[in-house]
Amino acid sequence: MAKWFRSEPMEYISIILNEDAAHGCLADLGKLEALQFSDLNPDLTPFQRRYVSSVRRCDELERKLRFFTQEIEKFDLEMDSAGQLDNFVSDPSLVPGSEESSDKIGAQLLESMENELGQYDAQLRELNTFSEKLTTEYNEKVELHEVLDKARRFFMIDAPRFAAAERDALEFPDEEGWGLLDQRREHDMRFSSLTGVISNEEKGRFERMVFRSTRGNVFIRFANIDQPITDPHTGLSVEKSVFIIFYKSAVIEAKLIKICNAFSANRYSLPDMNDNSKIDEMLTENAQELVDSRTVLLRNQAARFRMCQLLARHTERWTWVVLREKAVYHSLNMFKADVSGILRGEAWVIAEKREEVRQVIEQAHANVCITMQSVVDYVPQPWPTPPTHFVTNKFTYGYQEFVNTYGIPRYREANPALFTAATFPFLFGVMYGDIGHGLFLFCAGLFLLYKEKENDNAKLGEMAEGLHAGRYMITMMGFFAVYAGFIYNDCFSLGLNFFGSRWVFENQEFGSIEEGTKATPIASYGSDESVYPFGLDPIWHVSTNELLFFNSFKMKLSVIFGIMQMFMGTCLKGLNAVYFGERLDFLFEFLPMVIFASSLFVYMVVLILMKWSIDWNSRMLSATCLDPAGDTWGSPDFNGDWTMCDKNGTGLCTPDGYSCQTGDLTAQKCPLDYGGTGDGCQPPNLITTLINIALQPGSVDEPMYAGQDFVQSILLLLAFGSVPVLLLAKPYLQSQRHQYQPITHHGDDEDDEHEEESFGEILIHQAIETIEFVLGMVSNTASYLRLWALSLAHSELATVFWEKAMLSTLNMNWFAAYIGFGVFAGVTFGVLLMMDVLECFLHALRLHWVEFQNKFFKADGVRFA
Repeated sequence: MAKWFRSEPMEYISIILNEDAAHGCLADLGKLEALQFSDLNPDLTPFQRRYVSSVRRCDELERKLRFFTQEIEKFDLEMDSAGQLDNFVSDPSLVPGSEESSDKIGAQLLESMENELGQYDAQLRELNTFSEKLTTEYNEKVELHEVLDKARRFFMIDAPRFAAAERDALEFPDEEGWGLLDQRREHDMRFSSLTGVISNEEKGRFERMVFRSTRGNVFIRFANIDQPITDPHTGLSVEKSVFIIFYKSAVIEAKLIKICNAFSANRYSLPDMNDNSKIDEMLTENAQELVDSRTVLLRNQAARFRMCQLLARHTERWTWVVLREKAVYHSLNMFKADVSGILRGEAWVIAEKREEVRQVIEQAHANVCITMQSVVDYVPQPWPTPPTHFVTNKFTYGYQEFVNTYGIPRYREANPALFTAATFPFLFGVMYGDIGHGLFLFCAGLFLLYKEKENDNAKLGEMAEGLHAGRYMITMMGFFAVYAGFIYNDCFSLGLNFFGSRWVFENQEFGSIEEGTKATPIASYGSDESVYPFGLDPIWHVSTNELLFFNSFKMKLSVIFGIMQMFMGTCLKGLNAVYFGERLDFLFEFLPMVIFASSLFVYMVVLILMKWSIDWNSRMLSATCLDPAGDTWGSPDFNGDWTMCDKNGTGLCTPDGYSCQTGDLTAQKCPLDYGGTGDGCQPPNLITTLINIALQPGSVDEPMYAGQDFVQSILLLLAFGSVPVLLLAKPYLQSQRHQYQPITHHGDDEDDEHEEESFGEILIHQAIETIEFVLGMVSNTASYLRLWALSLAHSELATVFWEKAMLSTLNMNWFAAYIGFGVFAGVTFGVLLMMDVLECFLHALRLHWVEFQNKFFKADGVRFA
């Protein structure tokens, strides 16, 4: 974990290579994952680089591989996995275990792949061309068959019916009459026809266009084709319909032909529909051609399928090889050719792997029998901005990516991910605390861990890949949710009485408890028997003041956790200042911040813990007037010695021997003498106490310890005094001694540009940081109350679902209970196990990114690639 706290130490080195050994050298260096090269040719465009031709060849190979992948997906074939990436790195050949292909590097490997993939590409494209041609011919024959069949049916069934209707119209003309000869009318009613096929998607628009362009002077009929027709270009099945249009004008015919062409409708010519023998002959001939076309098409499809099966076995590994070669040539383009045949490059290297890098470079030169010695030199400072690299494992990877999403840590800066790994699932558990719901989440995490090896080798979707990467985080979230559920003693909104309640109601054993009855403890206050062994006592879940108690408990708990985490973030800022030797930051930023935070906010935590730890029963009893002859005299609730008073006044005494008088105040009866109205014998309202620190300095109405007013006055002075120091000290000393830290701009060339600032500019920067910290401590503390709010919302929702869906149906009948359980399970899964998990996750994410990390995290580092 120490290595995870700060990024790996980096060194900036210069590498001089022989050009003949450069490719093999970089390919071997890539296996180490220890180098990041700097671009020594920033003025050159990508098309002016030395190895641009090799990069283009890799791009062309990638294009062919993408084409192979698309063709494989058309047949729903699953590509064979190339195995683990580590195994590929050790044997980056075209075919695993092939010595011939593993010996080829650089230009030889590209040439070999170009020849092999080029042949496959040409064959597959030729088969696809034939497939499109054959599919088009087959579709035309299918459509012609359907056109003949549908048109024949129309003329056999519908046409006589329309003809009969027309004859009736001729025999019984209208009142005006037409005055035309029957021969003339018969000649005028002869129509021309146009038949074809159109897709169902275009049918509606096609019909409207025909109607509008011909002004309704056509008669059109459609008939659906039962068999879907395959599109030769996309391979998708398309629903089509046969249409037949009757018209009586050459002008209309020209318009219809244009409309058919615009809608990509295929037109077919019909023979004389009264010649049945001719139609039967055409159908028979077309059916035979259909069989022949289908046979050829299936053979073509089988050849394409076999080709794709062959490609599916190697495509993924070929893709990895091409990506590796492309990365090598991209890296070589960053080198500079100062001397012919010699390449010089500069790179960041992980310090502990520098010697290993030197050995790999020397071995690469020896493999190609080059006598020239390679050079690996340490580049003297100043350096460009060092990149940030953390060594992660399966557990830490998810948390590191969690932080990197917000921003990359600076080089050697304290890594928030180390603390996030513990605090993120814990704060999630605080908000989601429930034994039952947390157990579901925990089991889901365990299932992901069980499927770890299987999912490592599987091709997962985006969401499944994210769940797999965060499997350990999900498991930890579920574990802490169960832990917090045990602390709250909450399981599906029900309290679990594991160890027996330490409180009892009157007539509890008979099940007849009256409303408003107060529970009594089974043992004296403060004794071991009076404390529930682990978590909260389950009796709080059946008490009328349940919500009041849980609100108070969870709210204070949220404040404690929030201030502790923010204070830890402030301490990390101090650790960074010490590590980087930033003396001004430590003395005049970190220390004032710690003083301000401790004086007000850490002190608030101390007051909360003090109030929880004080025996208020004993203190309040010490200021209570009691009858020495009564039953309460000598009660074990008082932690001191009982002293008899002289019984002057009312005849009542306090346990410390004070004689009570009529009208005595609590401060007069309390023996502690802490001041204020309570004198230390009654519990204070902490919110009022904290507000009065600033509004009424030096005055405490209900103190908890002696000298509290003086201590709070000192703390207030320290808090107010730390603000001007935080605001003015560092800018003043920087302007006087010129020791301010310059603003660093990280450019693509990784050169540092320093700009001197005036005192006013420095003061503005410091004022922003001061205001952000001072106001942030207040607003961020309030922001941590979301821990309380979401925990309360979760428990109340669970209570509502249980009472409304389950309890209300259990007393009805078995069927109602069955339905009620279904409703309860459904809303629990959808709301509490899905939506609420996401909600708590996002709120925990915000608490870390905003409230915790802004205390020390700069997030402007450069990622080691």
